[in-house]
Amino acid sequence: MGHPPDSPSAPAPAGTTAIPGLIPDLVAGTPWPRWALIAGALAAGILLVSCLLCAACCCCRHHRKKPRDKEAVGLGSARGTTTTHLVQPDVDGLESSPGGAQQWGRLQLSLEYDFGSQEIRVGLRQAADLRPGGTVDPYARVSVSTRAGHRHETKVHRGTLCPVFDETCCFHIPQAELPGATLQVQLFNFKRFSGHEPLGELRLPLGTVDLQHVLEHWYPLGPPAATEPEQVGELCFSLRYVPSSGRLTVVVLEARGLRPGLAEPYVKVQLMLNQRKWKKRKTATKKGTAAPYFNEAFTFLVPFSQVQNVDLVLAVWDRSLPLQTEPVGKVHLGARASGQPLQHWADMLAHARRPVAQWHPLRPAREVDRMLALQPRLRLRLPLPHS
Repeated sequence: MGHPPDSPSAPAPAGTTAIPGLIPDLVAGTPWPRWALIAGALAAGILLVSCLLCAACCCCRHHRKKPRDKEAVGLGSARGTTTTHLVQPDVDGLESSPGGAQQWGRLQLSLEYDFGSQEIRVGLRQAADLRPGGTVDPYARVSVSTRAGHRHETKVHRGTLCPVFDETCCFHIPQAELPGATLQVQLFNFKRFSGHEPLGELRLPLGTVDLQHVLEHWYPLGPPAATEPEQVGELCFSLRYVPSSGRLTVVVLEARGLRPGLAEPYVKVQLMLNQRKWKKRKTATKKGTAAPYFNEAFTFLVPFSQVQNVDLVLAVWDRSLPLQTEPVGKVHLGARASGQPLQHWADMLAHARRPVAQWHPLRPAREVDRMLALQPRLRLRLPLPHS
């Protein structure tokens, strides 16, 4: 009898070793291609290695931090040094922190003293970071403590916290008075129909400054002075100029803050040409009030070719004092003026045929007269343009 045919091999009993053809059979039995299986195996290997490396790094860091913490706790002598560094503020942070000097801004100016003429030249360069939160219309006012009534105002710069002034003014100070003199620079926010808002102030004792050389520095501004110098009042008026006809119209509107003792205040309007008195007008008197309302208009004929040579002066007088030698206060406008009056004059020329109204503080009469340096009165007639 012959041998029976070969039958398929039976599965190996449990507990035996792996069959040599198992992995090839599994690979052959999966529906995925071989390259996909190889890529999956490589990705799994990389992921496993990454996890092991991360765990090792974490363990190393943990072991490194432990001795450092123990050392910090155990070193009692080093605690004082560490605390000092923590509570000591940074200089830059201190300057810009709320409540510090930086909140009022900074001012750059130059100082030069001429020992021959005994004059100090103050150059206002620029200001920065005047006030956070919105823009302002700043201008500066410069004065010296030993020169009462003599001050300089810059023009107004619209909508900025960092105005560039580039203006220079001079004050006569004898060398013997320098140690006791103080330079004061005040910055204000210009407001046409209300009181001007103080923005900051610089008080610089000239006795602490070396004036042997030209100095130019940034100075921190401090808070405005609590008490403002006494003012003699304010005057509101409008200006209108028509270049084609040469008509300059001044409307005196009202005054406020005048001395309570004034019984019959009135306003005198004076026009000057080439530092000589030329034309004048005056309002009616208003009895028994420190805030008179006038609303009177005056028209002067000023050719456009001469408008830059004209000075306009408004003065408040009191008729009840016949022996009064000088007015209560004056306002000077024109191309030779400075500060707010110069700005008002420029706005009038820039907006021809349109009235421009503004409040002005009255200044001491002697201060205005000194700046005008008036010559003897001259009577003349100017040719007017053909309308």
